[in-house]
Amino acid sequence: MNAPKEAVIKMYAAREEIYPREVKGRYATLRWACVWLTQLLFYGLPWIGFNGRQAVLFDLGARKFHLFELVLWPQDFIYLAALLIVCAYGLFLVTTVAGRVWCGFACPQTVYTELFLWIERRIEGARSARIRLDRQPWSLDKIGKKTAKHAAWLLVALWTGFSFVGYFTPVRSLMGEILALDLGPWEAFWVLLYGFATYGNAGWMREQVCKYMCPYARFQSAMFDKDTLIVTYDRGRGEPCAPLGHAAQAPAGDCIGCNLCVQVCPTGIDIRRGLQYECIGCAACIDACDGVMEKTGKPAGLIRYATENALVQGWGPEKMRQRLLRPRVLAYTAVLVLMLAAMTASLALRVPLKVDVIRDRGSMGREVDGGWIENVYRLQLMNTSEVPRRLHLRVDGLAGAVIVEQAVVALDGASTRALPVRVRIPPETGKPGSNRIEFTITALDDAAVAVREEAAFIVPR
Repeated sequence: MNAPKEAVIKMYAAREEIYPREVKGRYATLRWACVWLTQLLFYGLPWIGFNGRQAVLFDLGARKFHLFELVLWPQDFIYLAALLIVCAYGLFLVTTVAGRVWCGFACPQTVYTELFLWIERRIEGARSARIRLDRQPWSLDKIGKKTAKHAAWLLVALWTGFSFVGYFTPVRSLMGEILALDLGPWEAFWVLLYGFATYGNAGWMREQVCKYMCPYARFQSAMFDKDTLIVTYDRGRGEPCAPLGHAAQAPAGDCIGCNLCVQVCPTGIDIRRGLQYECIGCAACIDACDGVMEKTGKPAGLIRYATENALVQGWGPEKMRQRLLRPRVLAYTAVLVLMLAAMTASLALRVPLKVDVIRDRGSMGREVDGGWIENVYRLQLMNTSEVPRRLHLRVDGLAGAVIVEQAVVALDGASTRALPVRVRIPPETGKPGSNRIEFTITALDDAAVAVREEAAFIVPR
């Protein structure tokens, strides 16, 4: 009896290589403008100086975040949380109005994929040349082109990793360490890790990141409605599809079946099948189709940005603009404006001085010369601005309370200082046990910079 043959069941379909065709048009120009803008900011910001230091530096070792003249400390973590919430609501608002326009024009995955594709086209050629090259057997020419491409990719990826680490370690000192071959282990780890992620995501995985790894594609439908701008194919105008020369033989639409919309798509979908979660809204298919319509003497817009309601009801651009002010958009806008206003007001009213008062628990209060009662405190002073301060210390709450010795202290810009302070009160002042006092710390150069902190003064029983 013959043994049964083993059957191989594939759980995942094999990946079909996508070779996006280069396209020119207004949206391609806009996409490249976004590439230039985002990368000039990303690569350039670490090299900008401000007040003798790096303008944008997240100094984790010193626990200080420098954003030009703004210095944030661990106690200011609330602002980071608020910024993330604002960015999330901003993305929700943009998605509700214009679909996945963020993905198509400004997402880092899109930006770096565009950069890597540009390098690939310059070295290996246009779409058809790249397809032929991959199908050819290995040769010196093929090895040379592949090596040159991956070397260029790695160079861009490593520079990207270096720039990323330059936001956390001063970029000039980081460059000096690399040139001296004295790069620290953590800096080297993050440069290589971020560079490897850029090389893998933009060079190898590309559309798979958008289709399978990015969670945004999965929950974007919760923010879509029938008035959201999406890349759409006008089926009523385009169908039935017929190649050029066949339209006279039977009624036909404007679509000639050239498939250029598929060839330029970075995720390899056919937009004529309707809205698909893989569509990142890059509008490459719009540029390709408009070029074909121009050559065939037909009006542009067979594939265009439109809404479901506009397609069904035949609305023009003016009617679509009117539908922008719908309840969901107004709600997102109102919440976003309120959060931005609250965050801006909080930063504007933020006092650049923080004080923590800790009473010395080793001494519950003691009697000193003349019967005076003394308590010892530690004041943790933090100057969150970069302006040096001279601070005046005062204590209130108990009659005759005085600070012994240090009533005026100096504090450098963007620094902290632990200051021991002795407070005394006259005999017969205060009740036995705990009494409330209040420290007032005021900048001598600016009376508006003042902080009040309560503490307990212990009078022995």
